[in-house]
Amino acid sequence: MTTQTYSRLDIDDRGVARLTLERPEVHNAFDDHLIAELNDHLRRVGELAHRGEVRVLVLGSEGKSFSAGADLNWMKRMVDYDFEDNLADSRELSALMHGLDTLPCPTVCRVQGATFGGAVGLAACCDLVVASEKARFCLSEVRIGLSPAVISPYVQRALGSRQMRRYALTAEVMDAATAEHLGLVHRLVAPDELDAAVDAMVDTLLATSPQASRATKALLAEVARDPDSNATRDHTCRIISELRVSHEGQEGLASFFEKRRPAWAPDDPSNTERQK
Repeated sequence: MTTQTYSRLDIDDRGVARLTLERPEVHNAFDDHLIAELNDHLRRVGELAHRGEVRVLVLGSEGKSFSAGADLNWMKRMVDYDFEDNLADSRELSALMHGLDTLPCPTVCRVQGATFGGAVGLAACCDLVVASEKARFCLSEVRIGLSPAVISPYVQRALGSRQMRRYALTAEVMDAATAEHLGLVHRLVAPDELDAAVDAMVDTLLATSPQASRATKALLAEVARDPDSNATRDHTCRIISELRVSHEGQEGLASFFEKRRPAWAPDDPSNTERQK
């Protein structure tokens, strides 16, 4: 018997992983089934990224909406859950957010439309968000007596605490331009330009050193946790020193001085022309 799946993971020969939510009939709403699938996919991508076999993850979805947040049938089932059941569910969602946020490789979120509730957390956990001008964002939980609790650390980091207070307490819908202005979205494009913009961002990331990308992402997380300590300052010195003497660091410096593309960068005729 074939088990229904709600998501798909594709990995191409460049090391680009595309994780796609496939529930357009319910606006890609997520339930415990989808959350479990996404956690499994992210564990696989994380293992491959640690080995350098995946270099970039693109998170997207099918249909008009990025994700409507929690699935209605799942919410109906929650009515009969006790505290321990709810706690177990919440921990799975928390694992999803943490897994996406701490994935070793860079992550790009492709947002084409409505992004509500927990889905705002998915966007906030990605390193880069490319969105259509039709995108809308809403922390809608307080309207139904709940709270954006599990996603709050990630969304507040993206919006800042002052704006988080407004949007988490009012459940106002944030248009794409506002989301870009506040820092939740990095690049805003016309709907018919969304895929090209995502592909361009992926190409930009593939032109960077795989090792340096992983090291920089981990470093920035460490700096954010404790920016002013002696331990952090020493850690930053060690990271740059390790990279300078590494194989990729040596290759990067050599390619810069020799005016050629580094070994990890994809062939790009425009790069060659610019270097002449």
